[in-house]
Amino acid sequence: MSEIAKRNAAEAALKLVEPGMVLGLGTGSTAAIFVRLLAERVNHGLKIVGTPTSEATEKLARSLGLRIVAPDELARIDLTIDGADEFDPELNLIKGGGAALLREKIIAEASDRMVVIADAGKEVKALGRFPLPIEINAFGSELTRRRIHHHIASLGLANAPSAWRMATGENLLHTDGGHLILDLSCGVISDPAALAAALGDIPGVVEHGLFIGYASQVIVGEVDGARVVGGR
Repeated sequence: MSEIAKRNAAEAALKLVEPGMVLGLGTGSTAAIFVRLLAERVNHGLKIVGTPTSEATEKLARSLGLRIVAPDELARIDLTIDGADEFDPELNLIKGGGAALLREKIIAEASDRMVVIADAGKEVKALGRFPLPIEINAFGSELTRRRIHHHIASLGLANAPSAWRMATGENLLHTDGGHLILDLSCGVISDPAALAAALGDIPGVVEHGLFIGYASQVIVGEVDGARVVGGR
């Protein structure tokens, strides 16, 4: 049922795409469904330009015949369609389950609109059930990890477990940019903005997976269709 719900969300998002748009193409399983549906429209004559948020999305988009441009060639992006690992009633997001959070945030910030597509399982009353991904420079990474725990203690997260994300075998996962991912198990994040500010003050933290104020709406896919949360 989840795959049906994801497709319903992607199909609803496709209705927002207009000819001539520059689109930010997100990362993850739901975003991949959107890219495939978008390619079908392009094959029937729709003219758009896409800029991807990850190497995986770029590879998929190019294989489907989409016109792809690098972000450095763009002044702005009309619309980004991307997934999320969680969203709350204020449309705050946790992203980074696909280890692309830095590039996703760069593209989202440059977009006139960011619309999230997700199934209902990603909807929460408060963020934190999904571990918060933090992208960290490899230099001094364990020191940075300790500094993170020091800084978040005042937010009631002193005992929040953290773990380096692993790739295959016993190797640490590296992002497309060569960074590490630390997954922080926060439980309930009572003040996402305060946590975002605390993490942003730590040298070595490249980016964090709290997306606050980026999403204009979330399209929630369900088995029998889709519904919209928010309306900016």
